[in-house]
Amino acid sequence: MCNLYSLTRSQDEIRRAFAITRDETGNLPPLPGIFPDQLAPVVVQDGAERALTMMRWGFPSPPGKGPQHPVTNVRNVASSYWRPWFKPGFRCLVPVSSFSEYADTRPRKTPVWFALDAARPLLAFAGIWRPWTGVRGPKRDEPVAEEHRLYAFLTTDANGVVGPVHPKAMPVLLTTPEAWEAWLSAPAEEALRLQRPLPDHMMAEVARGRRADGE
Repeated sequence: MCNLYSLTRSQDEIRRAFAITRDETGNLPPLPGIFPDQLAPVVVQDGAERALTMMRWGFPSPPGKGPQHPVTNVRNVASSYWRPWFKPGFRCLVPVSSFSEYADTRPRKTPVWFALDAARPLLAFAGIWRPWTGVRGPKRDEPVAEEHRLYAFLTTDANGVVGPVHPKAMPVLLTTPEAWEAWLSAPAEEALRLQRPLPDHMMAEVARGRRADGE
């Protein structure tokens, strides 16, 4: 389960790559370690405009699932809890330069970072988002109940690069403008065909042992 990723490409590069026509993020710094419940940039299609905007990582837990920990990854797309958010208006792209899974080492787990290659070019997670009212945010920010926009992203079977570290799953990685457009605008049945592992030859392990990448 991916609960850590980075976005260290420049704001201008993100705008160009994703054909952003409206940027709501202000002065966006490099983000070498993005954790659940933090704010991070996502790309949404808003009518004729493609917007870069800030949302908080993690959906609320389904009813009856105990403590309301943020749900960061989505695997079961047939679930009635997730199905409403696969409409085009609630799909988003999550810009990424690398992501981490934890190797089950002792005495503590080791962060292992993956990217398309050592240069860490931009890619995107296949994300979904929703509005939600409640208390969210890191404890240091003394969060209060308010209206939030929350995002999560799809996972799929691990490929041969991620599998030796985390055999259960890996994020759905979208690497081309055509895939980004399909995820944002295609009918749900077509868009969900993108829920598949990236081929092994298209990615690599790029770092180990640190909780941030690209600093």
